[in-house]
Amino acid sequence: MDAKVAKSGAAVPAVILAEFGSAHDVLHAAEKVQAAGYRHWDTHTPFPVHGMDRVMGLRDSRLGWIVLAFALTGLTGAFVMMHWMNGVDYVTVVGDKPPGAPQTLPSMVPILFELTILLSAFGAVLGMFGLNKLPRHHHPVFASDRFRSATDDKFFISIEAEDPKFDVVRTRELLEGFHAAHVEVIEEEPA
Repeated sequence: MDAKVAKSGAAVPAVILAEFGSAHDVLHAAEKVQAAGYRHWDTHTPFPVHGMDRVMGLRDSRLGWIVLAFALTGLTGAFVMMHWMNGVDYVTVVGDKPPGAPQTLPSMVPILFELTILLSAFGAVLGMFGLNKLPRHHHPVFASDRFRSATDDKFFISIEAEDPKFDVVRTRELLEGFHAAHVEVIEEEPA
């Protein structure tokens, strides 16, 4: 992006959006975008397209590891909390069993389970927000009237202006070369 354009208050390109008529077309266009070396791009389809993750070079989600870390934190925290409360801070002998004895473990299971599940749920929600970079209240593709059909019957590829290879003319020509039904440059006002 040219610094003079951004300072003048004029709209600057934010995304180039290409529309395709079928899942087959968008899958092959995605292969070519990936091969061209673009990194900040995405596909928008009304249903999952088999093989799209592989074509886009997406890795498996790290969300499972985040949830596991939160679950282990909940399990450990519950055990430490009960051990501290019942065995150190305020020694409580229940059923003639000394605090911390192996026989007291079954009575701890409900709390261990509940805190593990509670923190797992928090980890899943917070991890999803973090990995998806949410909340993002507005994305430039929503300015396109044609994009509304992405949830109905059209398929789109969007390439972000923040991509190192982004050039309005060359990127548009690249997408038009994939026989897109429509290619649109979406601009936004600079902040």
